[in-house]
Parts: sequence; C-alpha cells; structure tokens
Amino acid sequence: MRVHLVVNHHRSDAIEAAIQSAKWMQERGIEAAVEAEVGSFFDLPSVPSSKVGDASLVVAFGGDGTLIRAAHLCAAAGTPILGVYFGRFGFVTQCTFSELGACLSAFIDGKARLETRMMVRADLLRAGQAVAAQHALNEIVLQRSVTSRMMTFSVQIDDRRLTAYPADGIMLSTPTGSTGYNLSAGGPIVDPNVQALLMTALAPHTLSARTLVLRPDSIIRLKVISGGDSVLSADGQSRLHLLEGDEIVVTRSDLTTKLVSVEQDDFLMKLGERLFWSRSAFGESS
Repeated sequence: MRVHLVVNHHRSDAIEAAIQSAKWMQERGIEAAVEAEVGSFFDLPSVPSSKVGDASLVVAFGGDGTLIRAAHLCAAAGTPILGVYFGRFGFVTQCTFSELGACLSAFIDGKARLETRMMVRADLLRAGQAVAAQHALNEIVLQRSVTSRMMTFSVQIDDRRLTAYPADGIMLSTPTGSTGYNLSAGGPIVDPNVQALLMTALAPHTLSARTLVLRPDSIIRLKVISGGDSVLSADGQSRLHLLEGDEIVVTRSDLTTKLVSVEQDDFLMKLGERLFWSRSAFGESS
C-alpha cells in the first residue's frame, strides 16, 4: 500500500503530525511519500503535485483548505482522502490526529466507509467555444474584480432566463461547500450527502435575491451584462479573468471526491461543535 501526504506547511503542528504518521506507516510496511511542494520539511520521498493521486490513500494534514487542495489533486484518479483536522472550522476534514491511527487501521483492514461527494464544473465559453474548464468540490464563483464596481449578472437555468442580479457576483456551490463561502454569503446549510446545486448571489443590490436549491442535473448559464472586470474561480484554487461577451456554463461535474468517513453522524456532530449549537442559551451543554 502506498500513501501520499498533503500538508499545510504553514502549521508546525500539522508538519509534526505528518512526520510522526509517516514513521507509523513505515513501521507497518506502508510506503509513504509527501507532495513535492512541502518535501523540504520531510525526510521522505516526494511526488509532484500531478502524481499525488497515484496512491491507495491520500492523507491531508490541515484544515478544509488543505483537504480541498487534495481533492483537486485526487479527483481525476478517484483516490480516497482522509483529512486530519488542524484548521479553524474543519467541516470537511474527518478526524483529529489522536484518531488517525485507528482511522488508518480501519482503511487498511477494508473496514472504512467512503463517502462520494459531488463536484461542480464550470466551462468558460468564448465566442461560443469552450476554452477552459474548472472543477470544484465547494464552489464556483463568478464575481467582479477588486477594482470593479458592482456588476449585473444574468442567470439562465435549463434554457429559461431566470433573472439578472445587480451584485458583486454569483456563486454555485455543492452541499459539501454549503458550510464554506456559501454560509458566509447567507446561503443554507445542506447535508453533504444531498445531491443538489446551490445558487447564491453575493452582496445583491435587491431584497428579492434568495438562494436557490437546484436539481443536480441543472444547467446554469451566467453572463456579465454590465461593464467591468470579472473573475471566475474554483474553490479559490484557480482564477480566470473574463473578457466581454464570455459566458459561463455550470453543471454537475463528472468528477467526484471520495472521503474516508469516520463517524456515521459526523456532519451533525461538526455542526454542533463548530457553530456552538451544542450549547444552550444558558451556556450549558444541551
């Protein structure tokens, strides 16, 4: 068995945990290697980012951002990911460092449960031709650039014109991403195992704008219909600058992210812990 490590090198505790975990694996005859980007921190073989998914398992040490990075590296290969929590919120990461040994043992023994999370795809059309594609685990965002004023974005769903939002942008997120940027923008929290697309206007200049929960097979077409510079991003990992007349087509991706599941009610437990719902109004545990 071969395991690749993706590590947030800005956190010393994540680096130390990854070093200890690699030793644990090697003692049990498991090949371990680390992403080349952080190879200087480890006495381990390194692999280029493009090869991180060529393993039996990828372990991500960090917060949700580190796991999302791992998802972008692993989705094409379908490699399972185990996220070890060293972040702030950790809605997507699955276990703490103290739980890692048990989680790895369960995976090695074939007893670990895998969750398949849907992803979203955005195609950039220029003069009617697809010139670029992005895939995201959390969200696709079309928004004004920092130097532009509020813009107007037209929305068409399944060949039917829906509306035009005067706003800072439009976001299409997955249920997995509902606890990320979507939550900050006022969108709903959705169980990550639900199959749906969530469309949320960012800072809309209208009281009628509300998040829409759409079928997962919906086809959403977005276009900027006012002047200004706009940017398309996928999970904040990649950015494309749009030209006048460009169109974005957002659909369910044919790629998925496979996550090692640790607890049956993991999502509900995290909501209570991360959002402090587990405490009553009087500050006592409910």
